[in-house]
This record gives sequence, C-alpha cells and structure tokens, in this order.
Amino acid sequence: MTLPSRRILFLLPILLFAGVAAYFLLRLGEDRDPSQIPSALIDRPVPEFSLPGMTATDRGLTHADVMRTGNEGKVTIVNFFASWCLPCRAEHPLLSELAQHPNVALYGILYKDEPAAAADWLKELGNPYAAIGNDAKGRTGIDFGISGVPESFIVDRAGHIRYRQWGPLDQPTIDKTIMPLLDELTK
Repeated sequence: MTLPSRRILFLLPILLFAGVAAYFLLRLGEDRDPSQIPSALIDRPVPEFSLPGMTATDRGLTHADVMRTGNEGKVTIVNFFASWCLPCRAEHPLLSELAQHPNVALYGILYKDEPAAAADWLKELGNPYAAIGNDAKGRTGIDFGISGVPESFIVDRAGHIRYRQWGPLDQPTIDKTIMPLLDELTK
C-alpha cells in the first residue's frame, strides 16, 4: 500500500467520527419545545387506571369515571397538577371556568405531591374537580405520557383522547383551541 493510501485509511475513521460528533453536538444546542412533541395517545382510548383519593375518605378516580362521563354526554378534561407547581397555580382560574361548562367534566390527577399540601392548595384556590386521583408514584402520568405538570387531556364521549395540552392553559389557547374543540365534541 502506498503512503497516501495508508494516510487515508488512518484518517477516514477519525474524520467520520468527528463528523458524527459535530452533528450530534449541533443538534444538542437546538431549541426544542416539548409542547410540539405529539402525544402518541391522540385518537386512542384513555389508558386504564385506578387511583386512590387524596385522603382515605375520598373516592379517588378511575378509568371508569372517565368512561361514565362520556356516557352521560359530557367531554372530559383530565388535568395533571401539583401544589408545588407554579404554572398549575396560574392555570387554576381558567380550569375553574372550564369546569362550569355544562358539557364538561373536569377531573384532576394529583401528580407526585403530598395530599395534605394539595388539600390546602385547593382550599385556598377552590376545587374545580369533580374527582381527584392521587398518582403518588407517577405511574398513571407515565401511562398518559406526560413530561411534567401541568398537562391536560381532552377526552371525547367515546373515551378517546382528542387533545393534549402541555404546560399551563392560557386564555388564547382556550379561545383558539379548547373552546372550538369542545364545541365540536359536544354537538
């Protein structure tokens, strides 16, 4: 083998490695918005779950509650929240308004939080939820594919997830996305 051929054979793996490394380093620096990641659950049935209530006397929340609400002709909003979550506090008044919609049932899932802290939080801000399940270990959150709190899911009358809201709800999102979808699903 000639000297230039040996150099090429020696340099080729190094150059390939450098190129691949540069590509991945550049990709790491990109701004990625988690809200743009589509949920794999859109148009699929709500995952099966059964959660205890926040206290021993609360009834909790189950998959059957969501399905029953659909059978009653209502659309369900399932909201994952926590008392330590500042964006949850910011969206709470908007959720309280949505809970007043005659064709909506709002259910809460307390995510990795202390029930006593959540009870105080709800006492202070008001409790808009028809029922609350305590997801202390986060298993139901994993089944729903959440990346954090708050996250909300709109479930149609047939029990299929139709929309996922990553992060807190805000008035423009409610006006442009949530209300038109609720109107469509409650026709």
